Amino acid sequence: MQAEIITIGDEILIGQIVDSNSAFIAQELNKIGVSVFQITSVQDDQAHILKSLAEAEANADIIILTGGLGPTKDDITKTTIAHYFNDTLVEDISVRKNIEHIWKVYVKKPIMQVNLDQALVPSKATVLMNKYGSAPGMWMEKNNKVFISLPGVPYEMKALITDEVIPKLRARFKFPFIQHKTFLTYGMGESTLAERIETFENNLPDFIKLAYLPSLGRVRLRLSANGTDKDTILAEMEKQTNILLPQIQDIFVGFEEDLSIEAVIGKYLTEKGKTLAIAESCTGGLIAERLTANPGASQYFKGSIVSYTKEVKVQVLKVSEAIIDTYSVVSAEVAEAMAKNALQLLDTDYAVAITGNAGPTKDDTTEDLGVVFIAIATKDAVYSERFSFGNHRVKVIHKAANKAFEMLQKEILKK
Repeated sequence: MQAEIITIGDEILIGQIVDSNSAFIAQELNKIGVSVFQITSVQDDQAHILKSLAEAEANADIIILTGGLGPTKDDITKTTIAHYFNDTLVEDISVRKNIEHIWKVYVKKPIMQVNLDQALVPSKATVLMNKYGSAPGMWMEKNNKVFISLPGVPYEMKALITDEVIPKLRARFKFPFIQHKTFLTYGMGESTLAERIETFENNLPDFIKLAYLPSLGRVRLRLSANGTDKDTILAEMEKQTNILLPQIQDIFVGFEEDLSIEAVIGKYLTEKGKTLAIAESCTGGLIAERLTANPGASQYFKGSIVSYTKEVKVQVLKVSEAIIDTYSVVSAEVAEAMAKNALQLLDTDYAVAITGNAGPTKDDTTEDLGVVFIAIATKDAVYSERFSFGNHRVKVIHKAANKAFEMLQKEILKK
């Protein structure tokens, strides 16, 4: 079973936005055993869309389009689909009621005709109700092929994929059973890790594959099994998991299907009734952003002080100006002072502090580009480590955040 994903919009082709929709759709299709044959991005142009639809129909069993369903004149996907199916647009009463409800409860302004026109759908389409927006999804079939059109707004598209598309595809087709298990590891490079588990990989059964997914200080190991016998796959995946875990126990932080490392840390802190503060410099709030992306973070995360300049370190975090003048802002001494003071200011059980040279300039420090100091403070002690993460700004920032989470998790698990 193959699928093709078509994303529609000039904004994608000129690089104004990044196409994250295709990645999400591909992941969800993969979970149910659908292989993505091709991903195509096309202009808001009827001829281009029609050509892509014809090519996709020749390539795939399932064709999913996103984008071009808004109320403006350049949103032409709906009329183009009607043309492709030799169909006409008709008003769907349920969609119109949804639009009227949205305007009454949330927009609270008069509805314009262009908004009401979003209730027009091809007469042959099955409407997929959009709970979070006015543009509906649409399901159509032709020559035993399924065509699905979804709005391009990511949170609207994701809800439709999860709540409508995947259940309907499961009911429409028979898929093989697929299971993925992704092991999150931190603190060991891909090549070293591959050498460590080479024997394990070589002894895997034919229907289970191992993939290495490295990313800035962490490596994800993904086991993937595919077959028709669900019980056999589940039993063998459990067996292989039990073989692999002891070999990576020192760097293993959890399963990606369950929780990210920051969510795992939140779970530990919640269970222990402990709290956390962050003092960030070169990471600019990234750690706080990743923590607060998890629901319920307010139970354990009190806040972050983004002390990007020396003045904020001194005036807000109360780092001694003498320490900064003696050791520079990028130093173990400053990192530890930031952590200790954040712990006290926000009255928490743990604090993490980061200061470093992300680049492209070194500012007032003798340390090289890419050098980062990460400190962990508790009510009993404080310590720091020095790292060199290279000379690429984005790489330095993200590796620093990943390493901070790794250090924090190890500290929490000490007690």
